[in-house]
Amino acid sequence: MDFPIKKTEAEWREILAAKGAEPGAFEVTRKAYTERPFTGKYEEIWADGSYHCVCCGNHLFDAGTKFDAGCGWPSFWKAIPGAITEISDRSHGMVRTETVCSQCGAHLGHVFDDGPAPTGLRYCMNSAAIDLQEK
Repeated sequence: MDFPIKKTEAEWREILAAKGAEPGAFEVTRKAYTERPFTGKYEEIWADGSYHCVCCGNHLFDAGTKFDAGCGWPSFWKAIPGAITEISDRSHGMVRTETVCSQCGAHLGHVFDDGPAPTGLRYCMNSAAIDLQEK
């Protein structure tokens, strides 16, 4: 896929290092790795604010849409319209919907249809791929 923001692997590594991104952020965002459940820094954070792509700063979620899904990753029931691109993911012997940043293509996590009302969605995100900007 083609995204508006393009960088080399070296440039992404440099950007993430300059931002003080957590260890593994490059592998998660640029190589589609998944952090282990219950290990991400935002799993138990409930501060007011907004969540952004750690790579490019694209606004992805408002903190008010975060909920405790009990799955071990920060989960949201609604994304900012147009902020996320969904891609069919057939890896690991299953069919899922991968979520990537619509601006830079960073892997964020997956979206499932087992979330709460009103959307019924659960955007299951890697903490290493997002950045909370508190109000």
